[in-house]
Amino acid sequence: MSKFMFTYHGSQKPETQEEGQKNMEAWKAWAESLGAALVNPGTPVGVTTILTKDGASSDRASNPIMGFSILEAENMDVAVELLKDCPHFEFDGTLEISEMMEM
Repeated sequence: MSKFMFTYHGSQKPETQEEGQKNMEAWKAWAESLGAALVNPGTPVGVTTILTKDGASSDRASNPIMGFSILEAENMDVAVELLKDCPHFEFDGTLEISEMMEM
């Protein structure tokens, strides 16, 4: 089995606290449906600093990361299939899926 890191990008913010709670409940139910395949259910991230050889910048990234999770699956096709129903898509968000390389 391989591990895949998927990062959450973009999405609309909930307009009310109640909508935010509903969104979180939908995400938790979806995460639970993945069972043991979801190795790390998620870590949200805050402000991002972009670092290049020329220095650090606090400019907003074009598609900022909002958090990440780690999934275990047989291959990329299976990972994509497991993630296709993620509630993050309901709010115009995207996921980037990367296979984690063993060193």
